Amino acid sequence: MAPSPADLKYTAEHEWLDVDGTRARVGITRFAADALGDIVFVELPEVGALVTTGSTCGELESTKSVNELFAPADGEVVAVNHAAQEDPGLVNSDPYGAGWLFELRISRADGLLDAAAYDSHVGER
Repeated sequence: MAPSPADLKYTAEHEWLDVDGTRARVGITRFAADALGDIVFVELPEVGALVTTGSTCGELESTKSVNELFAPADGEVVAVNHAAQEDPGLVNSDPYGAGWLFELRISRADGLLDAAAYDSHVGER
């Protein structure tokens, strides 16, 4: 598998964040998307919801299992990807692009990993 994109931040629970100031776009990593298998349903938090790092904020259902989506940082949900809800396969086919899940206005983000640390965590490097 290719290394994780170097310009993103990661959690040990396999979420990525594309941080721009106090905003971050959030998705799941290629490693997670591959492990889940074909994703058939995406439940995302509501715009305006306040989330706390590590709390459940959504759900991803695949042909293999149902998995919780965890908040990677504290903040307010400011956007959701309706395209991923309508076509859950985007999360598998383009997890770092069109398959993003939601955007946060971050109030606190602790313990995020860089790409090298994340890849080491999942045994990719």
